Amino acid sequence: MRFLPAPGPARVLALGTLVRTTGRGLWMVASALFLTRSAGLSATEVGLGLTVSALVGLLASTPAGYLADRLGPRATQIVALVASGALTTALVAVGSLPAFLAVGAATAVADAVDRGAKGALIAGSVPADQRVRTRAYLRATTNVGISVGAVLAGFALAADTRAAYVALILTTAVTYLLAAAIFTRLPYLPPTPAPVHGPRLIALRDRPFLAFTVLNGLMSMHIGLLNIALPLWIVGHLRAPAWVFPGLMLVNTLMVVLFQVRAARGTDSLAGAARAARRAGLAIAAACALFAASGGRSAGVAVALLVGGALAHVVGELWHSAAGWGISFGLAPENAHGQYQGAYAMGYELGRMVAPVVVTTLAVGWGVPGWLLLGALFLSLGALVPAVVRWAARNRSAVPDPAPVAVA
Repeated sequence: MRFLPAPGPARVLALGTLVRTTGRGLWMVASALFLTRSAGLSATEVGLGLTVSALVGLLASTPAGYLADRLGPRATQIVALVASGALTTALVAVGSLPAFLAVGAATAVADAVDRGAKGALIAGSVPADQRVRTRAYLRATTNVGISVGAVLAGFALAADTRAAYVALILTTAVTYLLAAAIFTRLPYLPPTPAPVHGPRLIALRDRPFLAFTVLNGLMSMHIGLLNIALPLWIVGHLRAPAWVFPGLMLVNTLMVVLFQVRAARGTDSLAGAARAARRAGLAIAAACALFAASGGRSAGVAVALLVGGALAHVVGELWHSAAGWGISFGLAPENAHGQYQGAYAMGYELGRMVAPVVVTTLAVGWGVPGWLLLGALFLSLGALVPAVVRWAARNRSAVPDPAPVAVA
């Protein structure tokens, strides 16, 4: 398989994404330690700040995407990255909860603008039949970048000094600025004019699309299965060794890098993407069943069941991602890709907010019955997607795209 998209805009997007997500990996690994050990915040204050930031990001998603449509996605993406670099640098001055809340909220807005602009940038830079494939390349690239950043962050963690953490933050800021410079090589995309009549934020009035967004966002809770529920399950309920969890994470990362592009085949149509969502629900439900079956087993049997569950989970994850891209691009009017991608991202933010409570309560608190209930939930969510997509497709065919304002 090809590990890079063909030369042109898709390759520029991949290179910029690699640089940006390397910085993201740096910050993801070291953020909690910097904020508690260097900035002087308590764990409770860090949790509160992250929750507020997530809520701000959720509320800003669709308006930020609308902004990308009106100003042009390339210019908006570059401005968002420059702002992210400046706000990352501002973290050096954080030493109290109010300062962390202010910087975190502003960063959440910049991230929301970045997400909406990225979707519109892909829609405007590559042919329609290559959009999902390009998103697949970018997701594989994202996993590579985060992994590289996580390894590099280990040096700062080993030093555990204020100077090391500051150097890490400034390096992260530089990656955002370098990514902005790389994206200047993309072709200019003009702003799309606003509709003459009716509401501006049409994505928030598109009930079928919002229904899909909610379903897709709840499906994205499966990420919490691997990142949150599984390590707690292994440590608290199984005889399996603790090192098995990092191994499962490595398998997940490698599978995404190697097979995300392949898994996206056939999802550039609405019907194909809807079928992939249904298959994703099936695969994730199977993963939950295998994780549940690992309880009370010997170490060898538990490890085998965990590996099987992790493989089923990543297959579902690959199909779920590809299905979401195909549906979100396929249902968006051509003059509103930014706000529709922003609304689509809003679902993921919703999933991120509720996943910790849901997966820990069910999988860790309830044990085997909780895992099985989670499996039934993901199976049901995936099964509902095709019907919602058909409803949305009928709605799109019945309502023409809003007429744009004439531009001199």
